[in-house]
Amino acid sequence: MKTVNATDVRHQFGTLMSSIKVDPVLIEKNGKPIAVMLSIEEFERLQELEDLWWGEQAKKAAEEGLLTEEETKTWLTERLNETSDY
Repeated sequence: MKTVNATDVRHQFGTLMSSIKVDPVLIEKNGKPIAVMLSIEEFERLQELEDLWWGEQAKKAAEEGLLTEEETKTWLTERLNETSDY
């Protein structure tokens, strides 16, 4: 995967637009990865894979038994409390 720093993206945008048809481009800022440019075809393929994955997760959840509304609220509240502790 080609790597470009964020400043160079402005100067090489046209070239990068052509190259993402072949491979995604990693964009770095201060030497750290911050984004990836990729073709719309690759983006749509990844979206489709994600949709399939979530569908499988839903099937597994249904097979294992779903939480009631109250159990869901309790679970979400606990997760929110965990994140607010940071």
